[in-house]
Amino acid sequence: MKQLLILEASESLEKTSQFVAAAQNGQLEKVIEQTIRAGIEAGKSILLALVIFLVGRFLIGLINKLAARMMERKHLDASIQSFLKSFINILLTILLLISVVSALGVNTTSFAALLASAGVAVGMALSGNLQNLAGGIIILLFKPYKVGDYVDAQGVSGTVKEIQIFHTILQTVDHKVIYVPNGALSSGSVVNYSLSEDRRIEWSIGVEYGTDAEKVKSTLLSIASADGRILQDPAPFIALSGLGESSVDFVLRAWVKNADYWDVYFDLNRQIYEVFGQKGISFPFPQMVVHQAK
Repeated sequence: MKQLLILEASESLEKTSQFVAAAQNGQLEKVIEQTIRAGIEAGKSILLALVIFLVGRFLIGLINKLAARMMERKHLDASIQSFLKSFINILLTILLLISVVSALGVNTTSFAALLASAGVAVGMALSGNLQNLAGGIIILLFKPYKVGDYVDAQGVSGTVKEIQIFHTILQTVDHKVIYVPNGALSSGSVVNYSLSEDRRIEWSIGVEYGTDAEKVKSTLLSIASADGRILQDPAPFIALSGLGESSVDFVLRAWVKNADYWDVYFDLNRQIYEVFGQKGISFPFPQMVVHQAK
């Protein structure tokens, strides 16, 4: 009896083991099948993302070349070209990365929300730089100045050497290099001395009381007419501008080419001093009359 029970128990145990093994084999097959399917889907996504990336990089390079050629045809300044090339390349690269992430099966909605949140945080931290970036775009669009112009802005004067994304680089006449934020330049006043071909120079000359006014005017006119760099249209203007405490003041205004401004200004200062001495026209100096009480 005992042997019979043992035999039946062993048979039941064997059948149970066979059942469990069969179940395990079926589950394993399902796991393997699901893994293969997932691998195939992942391979398709990776292959699609790789194709999108390669094609996207090719298109970005093509667009950058077309944009560069277009800017060269329009003869845009080198600094403007570099600014726009960088901006276009960064924008297209961001769009390509979003497309690649979407092809990999990542939810771009949550990715875009995360990117927007990060953008807001970075924007708050770098609000000044974003203002300068916007100012740089405004400067490039409306062109209040360009590379090579001599400008006066934000309390500094100099020649524009570069227009960067966030700053404009000025070089002063004594070769100091000044970085001026684009935000301040786009919203403040800028004096551009290079936009016009001609520029007016003004001299103020004081002579002693008692000097013949017509003699002074004719002498100044002859000096201005003798210099070929001074334009005759409009003609030089000379007038008695005021009566000072110790001098009779005359003004001489003349137009010159922009490039000749400082040379003419300094040369005529010297000529006025020399010719007035030859003509016997004296320059005044401050005097004080003291009356002594008796």
